[in-house]
Amino acid sequence: MKKLLTLVVATLALTAQAVEYKAIQADKSKVTFQYKQMGVAMDGQFKKFNAQLTFDPAKPAAAQAQIEIDLASVDAGSSDADDEVVGKSWFNVKAFPKATFVSKQIKPTGANQFEVSGVLTIKGKSQDIKFPLKHVAQGNAGVFTGGFVMRRGDFVIGEGIWAKFDVVANDIQVNFQLTANPGK
Repeated sequence: MKKLLTLVVATLALTAQAVEYKAIQADKSKVTFQYKQMGVAMDGQFKKFNAQLTFDPAKPAAAQAQIEIDLASVDAGSSDADDEVVGKSWFNVKAFPKATFVSKQIKPTGANQFEVSGVLTIKGKSQDIKFPLKHVAQGNAGVFTGGFVMRRGDFVIGEGIWAKFDVVANDIQVNFQLTANPGK
């Protein structure tokens, strides 16, 4: 009964603010990541990405999302690290310049809370992933935040001497914030 009541309240809240978001504001959006190198927490980001979104909070089943990340735009914290991770042992951007995520399903889990499932593809390797998504209306814009843990070994990110996880951890926390405007 409690779950049913939560879904009814969530649906009513979503209906009251129904608007379809389509246009991503790149200057107000970001894709970041955190990892550990030799046990030390490190931060990074991707400076260039393209996101396509069709999202009406009142109709999440019809929502679609796709993001394409320019892997050469990585900022891993230093120019040496940036040069290393675009190379063949890591992202191999000459052969695989983009990482993509394509949603399969977006379903409500509570008021302004959703679960997104889809396919993440990096270096020609694809994995199904799920992650929580939060939507907050800010004036005419909608801000979508979420994150997930990616295991670099699943995508063969870090080959050769970097294949072990003793220097650079296997788990990479990926976070995003996408700001979108209503579409026409």
